[in-house]
Amino acid sequence: MNIALMSDENRQELMVQFCIAYCGILAKHVICATHTTGRMVAEATGLDVQLLLTHDHGGCQQIGARIAYNEIDMVLFFTSPKNEKYEDDLRYIRRLCDEGNIPYATNLGTAEMLIQGLARGDLDWRNIVRPNTGSTIL
Repeated sequence: MNIALMSDENRQELMVQFCIAYCGILAKHVICATHTTGRMVAEATGLDVQLLLTHDHGGCQQIGARIAYNEIDMVLFFTSPKNEKYEDDLRYIRRLCDEGNIPYATNLGTAEMLIQGLARGDLDWRNIVRPNTGSTIL
């Protein structure tokens, strides 16, 4: 599965802690992330994270394009509810995920449910929707 990670500056440490906790599950999948979040996760976990542009310089659009082309199977986008800076990006990513039936979490509780489901095989239906073509996000 291809998993995209994003977080605002107030939730980056939460994303890092989440990835540390679920490193064993995440290591079995292809991870891409906006640059700063991805770098922090890679440094803390040793996971191989494909770094995209920073969130403010096109990383959100890069992930959005991958969602639109059905190259992403799950999006974890941790944001602060009071941080209006990311409202447009949240709407953009949420709309794309809704259109493509892509599991999407904006908070820790939902992300944990998705990751546990991923480990159980509950998201294997994505392999039918997006047949495995080498599992590499380009």
